[in-house]
Amino acid sequence: MKISVCGKGGSGKSTIVSLLAIQAASRGLEVLVVDSDESNSGLFHMLGFQEAPVPLMELVGGKNQLKEKMKQPGIWAEQWIDPSDIPSPHVQRQNGLAMVSIGKILQSFEGCACPMGVLNREFLSKIRLNKDALAIVDMEAGVEHFGRGIEKNIDTVLLVIEPSRESIYVAEKIRDMTAGMGKRPVAVLNKIGSGRLVTRLVKEIVEREIEVVGVLRNDPAVFEACLEGFPLNQGEAFHEAGGILDRLLIQP
Repeated sequence: MKISVCGKGGSGKSTIVSLLAIQAASRGLEVLVVDSDESNSGLFHMLGFQEAPVPLMELVGGKNQLKEKMKQPGIWAEQWIDPSDIPSPHVQRQNGLAMVSIGKILQSFEGCACPMGVLNREFLSKIRLNKDALAIVDMEAGVEHFGRGIEKNIDTVLLVIEPSRESIYVAEKIRDMTAGMGKRPVAVLNKIGSGRLVTRLVKEIVEREIEVVGVLRNDPAVFEACLEGFPLNQGEAFHEAGGILDRLLIQP
């Protein structure tokens, strides 16, 4: 299964990706995390790695060569990509958990992230997972990646919705854009502080014909782990993520 995690900037996508990935790995599943957010650089800490993988963009020759390869039928020479064939240092691995990064914007005047979007779309179309394997993709904020067709090769689109009107608006846009791909997104509510807020948000999301598969309440353990650079492998949110994973694994 390939799951993309989407939503408004700051809604907690990387947190959800980390919680789900570590939960899945703890159950013995093979997990590949794909960092396709070109601006956020802290995901590897949340997963428990000491350093980030060298971006796959460098594996295919860097941004300039990538732009040239975009004129060709494909970027990757291989017809299929097996996660075990990705060479170090372009992948980090430990305890059944692997992480790759598509690429990052690191300098001013570097240009748009379109080449990285094309690379990500082809990578997700060619990656081949074992029966007990899971790919979780940390998408860039907003909806631009839907315009690039990246979710075409995704099985489940998971919306992260925080308690804000803007987050709900972004969720609506994503719902409409996934409908154009013949997909229906599901949602997890994040940063929830009270039961009353859960009731109101669930009502609003269900009215928009989006299924809610779980709720993550404010957990001090998450904030502390993110501040210290520790993996997100404990606390109330970690256990709540287990229930969300159960729901995602039975999605049609």
